[in-house]
Amino acid sequence: MTRTLILTRHAKSSWNSLALGDHARPLNKRGRSSAPAIAAWLRENGWLPDEVLSSDATRTRETWDRMGLQAAKVRFDRGLYLADPARMLTELTGATGQTVLMLGHNPGIAAFANRIVRQPPDHARFSDYPTCATTVIRVEIEDWPEITWHSGDVQGFVIPRELPE
Repeated sequence: MTRTLILTRHAKSSWNSLALGDHARPLNKRGRSSAPAIAAWLRENGWLPDEVLSSDATRTRETWDRMGLQAAKVRFDRGLYLADPARMLTELTGATGQTVLMLGHNPGIAAFANRIVRQPPDHARFSDYPTCATTVIRVEIEDWPEITWHSGDVQGFVIPRELPE
């Protein structure tokens, strides 16, 4: 059996209000258009999550909302805010969905993506994982607690600038 993992970094956030703390920053204009573009790419390829594990930051919540995808179960978790790869792996092992989308932040999501795949995609931006970068990964496991580092095969990777507007 296989499971599918979708890793998405939040869309581009705004730095306009210095009064807002990092956790409360919303998306900027580019971010508000990138999230639906990524969702369209996922839809076109048939990669739709049935479970979402997301940071509870304003920008990750807004990214998910603007993606407009329906999921059976969505969990916004403070523990995924700026989480490191070990924390992300721990959270993923508790998932139950067939296709799980994790929505997070750098540097954690970039490091997690690089550690969870067997072979990174041949893409210049994979290692730095720019805003709204998304990787789709197939893992040959029965259940998420079986996932290990370097066990996933990349099915697709994209950044918003590569998508049609």
